[in-house]
Amino acid sequence: MSFDLVFFGGTGDLTWRKLMPALFQAWRHGKLPADGRILAVARDQRDDAGYRDWLKDRLQAADTAKRPTDEEFEQFSQLVHYRPMDLSKPDDYQRLKRWLDERNADTAVIYLATSPHLFPVICTQLGAAGLNHDRVRVVLEKPLGHDLASAQEINRVVRSVFSERQAFRIDHYLGKPSVQNLMALRFGNVLFEPLWRRESIANIQITLAESLGVGTRGDFYDRTGALRDMIQNHALQLLTMVAMEPPSSADADAIRDEKLKVLRSLKPFDAVSVARDVVRGQYRAGTVEGQPVKGYLEEDKVPGGSATETFVALRCEVQNWRWAGVPFYLRTGKRLATRHAEIVVNFRSTPHSIFPGAAHPNKLVIKLQPEDGLELHLLAAKGSVGSTDASGAEKLSPVSLDLDFDKAFPTDRVGAYERMLLDALAGRLNLFVRSDEQEQAWRWVEPILEAWKQDPHGVRTYAAGTWGPPAASALVARDGFTWPEEA
Repeated sequence: MSFDLVFFGGTGDLTWRKLMPALFQAWRHGKLPADGRILAVARDQRDDAGYRDWLKDRLQAADTAKRPTDEEFEQFSQLVHYRPMDLSKPDDYQRLKRWLDERNADTAVIYLATSPHLFPVICTQLGAAGLNHDRVRVVLEKPLGHDLASAQEINRVVRSVFSERQAFRIDHYLGKPSVQNLMALRFGNVLFEPLWRRESIANIQITLAESLGVGTRGDFYDRTGALRDMIQNHALQLLTMVAMEPPSSADADAIRDEKLKVLRSLKPFDAVSVARDVVRGQYRAGTVEGQPVKGYLEEDKVPGGSATETFVALRCEVQNWRWAGVPFYLRTGKRLATRHAEIVVNFRSTPHSIFPGAAHPNKLVIKLQPEDGLELHLLAAKGSVGSTDASGAEKLSPVSLDLDFDKAFPTDRVGAYERMLLDALAGRLNLFVRSDEQEQAWRWVEPILEAWKQDPHGVRTYAAGTWGPPAASALVARDGFTWPEEA
């Protein structure tokens, strides 16, 4: 298959930190179709050679195992090209069209790795230049809009130029191997699905934690915040994957129909429930990994007195027969105690215990990062001297079955962006978000944003290097539960 892959925002952080390294890994693994070209476009005046030199320097920041050798980069870079382009000028789009028409590849994928406010301008210009024929696909990076109205406007413009089958709204968390294994766990095995319901599950917790601060992205982050940056997209997409009904097939729309049903079943927020069930915080100075770090208000490009949240924890419910009464807790934040992402499924206690000692309910931990795997926590009898009580009843001890996917599948595992890029080239929509899903997610979080505008108390602060404001612990403790690190 011949392809052309065009990156708008070709000199931006996303392109050189994530997209180009992912393409290099796909090329190294032999998974990138052979007959392809990669084109970066941006305002900077460079030629192919100058961009390749610039990219080579940037790729030295990659993990050692993923860093190209000089010989590898020399071969890979022959696929990479650069064109300067002013996104507001129709003539530049015509020049892009002529470059693409030189080869008339089987597929042209145009990846918008730019600020979302540029999406309508770019899509309109692509349509005017005739770059919306049936062999063209457009990939839209998150966040898609700033609120429901802006998301709807972006989708309106995209739909006026491209069909829904041509629009690939990316959420890279859906490309993580562990998320794919969540689908396999539920729908490829018979073991858990009978238990995957309110009768067996006490609560579900989704944590997306980062130890880093906002770094050089202070201006962007202050306009966005943790709710828009992580909850509206990543966390809600993970929730839908956990809570969805079994789809009728592996077809993209069958999967996305079931995810949409979950989003529509989420109990809506109002001002009262936001005050009760949502905690927002902002990190202050603290210590991370033994090193002192500054607070959010001291970060570069963050305005003084900002009330932007860097932490959100919330309690929500899926109002349907499978999940009625089961609380879902979502949590994300920057400058937390450690970097990890996981889904914890906490099962109910046994209805009647015949064993002495404190009961430890079973739980399933789906690890997303930095590890990638599954842990099933059970209880077992030691069978050793002194492991019984005075009546001879056996005491139980917690044990876990630990599956490390990196060890189970040690060769050529595909990373999230690598998987998503390969799927976009192949036209597979299964892991991409449909417009109605994305708008429904905005519809659900908007009451939280509106309530915060009227909240006189503002954000709670938490020390960097901790797990967020104490109110986040109280949120789950109110239901008799704890977060994993507090158990």
